[in-house]
Amino acid sequence: MGRIIVEVMPKPEILDPQGKAVRGAFLRHGVDVFTDVRQGKRFQLSVKGAVTEGHLESARELAATSLSNPIIEDVVAVYAAEDER
Repeated sequence: MGRIIVEVMPKPEILDPQGKAVRGAFLRHGVDVFTDVRQGKRFQLSVKGAVTEGHLESARELAATSLSNPIIEDVVAVYAAEDER
């Protein structure tokens, strides 16, 4: 079974309250080495057999039309995942 990963992030100009909350939690735990946190979405799509270029193209199309809101989000990656077995 193959897997495709789709990663979506808020556009840089969009406020990210979840990321700010996470950074605030880091600071409360004494971790101040990170200057910013942005929180996005990760989708894992499974296919029968090995991932083909056709699967990736379908995933790219779905990422742009269904998995993200192009007004406020960017699709930053679509790739075949390595087998973790």
